[in-house]
Amino acid sequence: MSKKGYSRPGLFGTINHYDANGKKVGESRPGFFGGMNNFDANDKKIGHSSPSFFGGMNHYDNNGQKVGESRPGIFGGVNYYDKKGHKKGHSNPGFFGGFNHYDD
Repeated sequence: MSKKGYSRPGLFGTINHYDANGKKVGESRPGFFGGMNNFDANDKKIGHSSPSFFGGMNHYDNNGQKVGESRPGIFGGVNYYDKKGHKKGHSNPGFFGGFNHYDD
């Protein structure tokens, strides 16, 4: 399991995403009807996430194709799955807020 990056809360509900070296790689902003709109480091929209029926989020690319989902884990963590349902990573709460991301 290798650390692949981390996310930290920003202003107005925004979540800033960083790689393992601390370089900003994108951000997620709250959507108008819930969920999040996802942007790369150049502020280009790359997709969105919307709440799923049983908790967690469904993730879509910019063309509306489902690319995966996230589900709540234990102790406040989150598990990530690809579109076929295979686990691909997880995130644990960070010591000072936000999350640390890991590959499985």
